[in-house]
Amino acid sequence: MSDLNNALPWLEALKWDADGMIPAIAQDQNGRVVMFAFMSRDALLETQRSGNAVYWSRSRQRLWRKGEESGHFQKVKAIRTDCDGDVLLLTIEQVGGIACHTGRESCFFNELNGERWVSVDPVLKDPKVIYGS
Repeated sequence: MSDLNNALPWLEALKWDADGMIPAIAQDQNGRVVMFAFMSRDALLETQRSGNAVYWSRSRQRLWRKGEESGHFQKVKAIRTDCDGDVLLLTIEQVGGIACHTGRESCFFNELNGERWVSVDPVLKDPKVIYGS
């Protein structure tokens, strides 16, 4: 983290976890939650400066610019925090209408039905077509 990050009161007002992360919920302009991820300070700074959602990929251990592989970018319309300053809510425009790597509109496509999870949202585009393989 650069010294510049330390000089930004709005950034330091947030409650970062021990790993320097903060949970971020991405919600489309219709109010549907499409994704959950973590952001580092650098991810949030780049998001704020670029207007496109950037997250911290725990699996890749690097910044993840949403859409960099799929083309399904998230244009950020607003960034909010909760009353405790420990969760972010991003209002986004989901480019291409697909937020999930499974090819669905939202990552939240499984619904509890009795004692099992049921996929309730359709795949809009085959992930093999999106990512190749």
